[in-house]
Amino acid sequence: MIKWEGKERMDVRWSTRVTELLGITYPIIQGGLAHLAYSELASAVSEAGGLGQLTAMSMESPEVLKEEIGRMREKTARPFGVNFAIGQHGRPYEAMVQAAIDEGVPVVSVTGGNPKPVLEMVQKHGVKTLVLVASRRQAVKAEQLGADAVMVVGQEGGGHLGRDDVGTMVLTPQVVDSVKIPVIASGGIGDGRGLMAALSLGAEGIEMGTRFIATKECTLAHTSYQQALVEADETSTTIVKRSLQAPARALKNEWTARILELEAEGAGYDGLKTFIGNEANRAFIHEGKESAGFGWAGQVAGRISDVPTVEELFDRMLKEAADIRTRFCP
Repeated sequence: MIKWEGKERMDVRWSTRVTELLGITYPIIQGGLAHLAYSELASAVSEAGGLGQLTAMSMESPEVLKEEIGRMREKTARPFGVNFAIGQHGRPYEAMVQAAIDEGVPVVSVTGGNPKPVLEMVQKHGVKTLVLVASRRQAVKAEQLGADAVMVVGQEGGGHLGRDDVGTMVLTPQVVDSVKIPVIASGGIGDGRGLMAALSLGAEGIEMGTRFIATKECTLAHTSYQQALVEADETSTTIVKRSLQAPARALKNEWTARILELEAEGAGYDGLKTFIGNEANRAFIHEGKESAGFGWAGQVAGRISDVPTVEELFDRMLKEAADIRTRFCP
């Protein structure tokens, strides 16, 4: 568990099994963020003391991934990870995983599919492994497969979620009580209060996605996307792709409304693929085309009111967390 020394923020030792496992200062992990998590954002998170991650499967080839890993190392000497979002309609990932192995990446995370093949590839190379799960059953299975830690995402999260609609507040302690490996909470977390809530539930770290999109170093996120997050409230997101058994949370707009209409009509994957694919996602998040695409976002968008630097965000979160500790443990 976290170790406290003194009342002031700078005196707090943010030491948990997660920080020790990953070699980071603070138990804060940046999510994979498809099409957004490149070296500028990831290095800023690592430099601030958390774990930044690159989004491997958004890159065109293993060579591009290797180049981005090189850029990452030019910008920071601190630990970082590479996220592999594998899923039902994704392209083959084995060559991308091998590229990460070849480059000696210290941490790999797996989201959106069966992690077993990835874990088997990397574990003999001493790579630390994180697996995103959305249920207690998945967490137990990830532990059995040899994952070093699990990231537990509740239904508040952005992007792809579990099918059970269980919130972070309930799911996190359920998983903590079911596995022996460290648990990282995700979904609905974007500030120091969320960090302290996660730790109080037994988690030993947090993962944030949506909050990191609204930072100055997330330069690939169009200003319209970031502004939509700033202007959002807690009701500004919706769940799409339920009809495909792959629920995912996105900002409400004309495009997601059309997706929901098509789902209600029974369009199926073939009828939806143009609306839910990468091109439509990039049209909004990269180009700001609000009527031609969509952007993933969690309910925590309702708690976002500005676009700080990553360092400013960390400073704010850690001060909030330390103030909470001081208030309840004088």
